[in-house]
Amino acid sequence: MAARIDHTVTSGTFSLDGGTYDVDNNVWVVGDDQECVVIDAPHDAAAIRELVGGRDVVAVLCTHAHDDHVRVAPALAEQVGAPVLLHPEDQVLWDLTHPDSKPDGELADGQVVHVAGIEVRVLHTPGHAPGAVCLHVPALATVFTGDTLFAGGPGATGRSYSNYDVIVDSIRDRLLPLPEETEVRPGHGESTTIGAVRSQFEEWVARG
Repeated sequence: MAARIDHTVTSGTFSLDGGTYDVDNNVWVVGDDQECVVIDAPHDAAAIRELVGGRDVVAVLCTHAHDDHVRVAPALAEQVGAPVLLHPEDQVLWDLTHPDSKPDGELADGQVVHVAGIEVRVLHTPGHAPGAVCLHVPALATVFTGDTLFAGGPGATGRSYSNYDVIVDSIRDRLLPLPEETEVRPGHGESTTIGAVRSQFEEWVARG
């Protein structure tokens, strides 16, 4: 049974630093007909469960802990019987949304999560958030970038716990070396490729 990527979009809000904004979030599920991982858990647990179907969920992998990416993570994890995994440097952001619960485990740079006979490799890519990670799936020629990288450039760095110079270094050092055909599937909006990002990267950096 071949591994595949399933996708849906859920809508809700993002809140930080006293502001609240309407957002649409991508939800990505990687696996086969038997098991899968869920990448981010925003807004609507029922919509994510529908995308999962009857499969076993190995883990809920959080690209970072802004509330629009983890709001329903504890509820979803309880419903599907899976652990929530988050890089520990994002605990400060997790606590803003879930002060009374903790993730079930950690994501670390270089860690490999096995699902459906393939590898999901963790790349620590701070900048948008201190514990932001991207999830590289070589067998599917895909990297899930959360809010680190979009088709239009780096993720936002104008709020607490973010840093523009750090996110630029993360993209240059951790993402641009990936094969150019690698599909970039972000937490919001349309997908792109590493090749397209390389061609635009210096322009983005100059723009600031």
